Amino acid sequence: MGLFDFVRDIGEKIFGSGEDPATKIKQHIESRGLSIANLAIEFQEADGKTFLQGQAPDIAVKEKAILLAGNVKGVSNVYADQLTTPEPPQTPKVEYYIIKSGDTLSKIAKQYLGDAMAYPKIFEANREVIKDPNLIYPGQKIRIPL
Repeated sequence: MGLFDFVRDIGEKIFGSGEDPATKIKQHIESRGLSIANLAIEFQEADGKTFLQGQAPDIAVKEKAILLAGNVKGVSNVYADQLTTPEPPQTPKVEYYIIKSGDTLSKIAKQYLGDAMAYPKIFEANREVIKDPNLIYPGQKIRIPL
């Protein structure tokens, strides 16, 4: 789980003039309640590359941190080789999905889980990334628990 690509011109706008983007990304991740020990962020403004370091308690927290960092406007790639987790007993099967125009969580749930009413499962898996199940946007990357 090293490199993740994102759409650089799409995402939550958290950078302001005169603010350090790495600090803002770190605050953004921490504001969502993810407990990552020794979280450190490096951001390369020229190309939008973002590097995450620290120790996440499990793979789900690591994935959420990657998605939170990547779904920020200005971030093109997230490198997470230095964001470690203890070895999980078994890795849950997860797929990543980039939201397209016209998508809803119900439509995505129907496609991946076979039941449109299973959309809360997708919402819960992305609660830190999606604030409201009715407010998703094209280009946003989410995780689909299978």
